[in-house]
Amino acid sequence: MTAKLDEGRAVRAGEELDAAAVDRWLKTQVPELLGTPRVTQFSGGAPNWTYPLQYENRDLILRRPPSGTKAKSAHDMAREHRVQSALQPVFAAVPMMVALCQDPAILGVDFYVMDRIAGVIPRKEMPKGLGLDDQQTRTLCEGVVDKLVELHRVDAKAIGLDSLGRGAGYPRRQIEGWSDRFDKARTWNVHGFGSTRKWLLANIPDDAGQCVIHNDWRLDNLVLDAANPTKIIGVLDWELSTVGDPLMDLGCALAYWVEAGDPLLLRMLRRQPTHVPGMLRRKEVIARYFQKSGRTPTSFTFYEVYGLFRLAVIAQQISYRYHHKQTRNPAFRQFWLFVNYLSWRCSRILGERG
Repeated sequence: MTAKLDEGRAVRAGEELDAAAVDRWLKTQVPELLGTPRVTQFSGGAPNWTYPLQYENRDLILRRPPSGTKAKSAHDMAREHRVQSALQPVFAAVPMMVALCQDPAILGVDFYVMDRIAGVIPRKEMPKGLGLDDQQTRTLCEGVVDKLVELHRVDAKAIGLDSLGRGAGYPRRQIEGWSDRFDKARTWNVHGFGSTRKWLLANIPDDAGQCVIHNDWRLDNLVLDAANPTKIIGVLDWELSTVGDPLMDLGCALAYWVEAGDPLLLRMLRRQPTHVPGMLRRKEVIARYFQKSGRTPTSFTFYEVYGLFRLAVIAQQISYRYHHKQTRNPAFRQFWLFVNYLSWRCSRILGERG
């Protein structure tokens, strides 16, 4: 089977790239580039903007922050570039970095360019023509979990990334940090997550370990081999990666894991095809992770609720930008509704298990 390669689309209005300026700068870094780039844009745009640059002799990808007021730490292109540069020699699914630009005269923001990993990206639906049966879908899904386990085995100190972490206490720092971010981004139309935040603070576990974590592990951040779509050849979007607790990383991944039988509002949040026949259920994902990682199974309620709360804060940060007219992307208009739904879902889980 061979699926169609993932391609960019027309650049969204208001998110145009100064291709001439990028081309002039990039050719000072990579003189062998031929022609002028054909510029498109990948869909989504939450939060960073991603543009394919197709030259006559090389396909590249440019990543830059969105426009508007933003926390630099949340859109640190230099950090994202550094993480991938260090990881690539030991975790081959990371794209090869080409160049980092921190000259504001080029685009007004930091950005970096990397080689494109040509393949298939599963987005909200399975790509047309993928042709996976239930067993092949399960094989792919198991590979998604196994690839996360592989990342969590990377020795951060050996590749010079241990300084990204702050040592023990990662779960507490995350709960306090995301709570603070929510307060700063809260708008009048969303719930305050009061009982959820109190429960999380009262039930913080000890660190399960310290390793490189991705913090945004989803199928739509993975690149599949077009000739063998059960094989993962690329892992993208390292903006939130750090050194921290691996179970917190898994909890974040499960926040996006929507099943076919989930309530309607949760299914409306789905961004990846985890609902199709053959995909593991959330409980199976957890079991697979513990089996393959060799970690001792433990109650996962804290990590599941944390993942949902964190997802709600991310959605609220995007909603805040739309609310204050810092973005015109219509996809963000109703994000506040999902924030309120996630508040209800956290309360429901805690009511059943807490």
